[in-house]
Amino acid sequence: MLNKVEKDKIIAKYKTHASDTGSSEVQIAILTEEITRLTGHLKTHKKDFSSRRGLLKKVGLRRRLLKYLQKENEKSYDQLVKKLKFKKSNDQA
Repeated sequence: MLNKVEKDKIIAKYKTHASDTGSSEVQIAILTEEITRLTGHLKTHKKDFSSRRGLLKKVGLRRRLLKYLQKENEKSYDQLVKKLKFKKSNDQA
């Protein structure tokens, strides 16, 4: 779980305009950080199945948001993929 300070740093880095707090880009960046932390947690706590379920839900949500962003704004999607160092998705929806 991210605290407010960490979340504000991510929002400041990925916001698209001055008062942006919930754009797809910001949501994807926050989910990516949460996924990274949960992955680290699950490496040490292999039998924590409730956290694993939460991780899978976050991964699915991030995937849907990325697909939406790719469909709506290809340029923004490309920039975000480079910033977050993702592999580009090849499937064209």
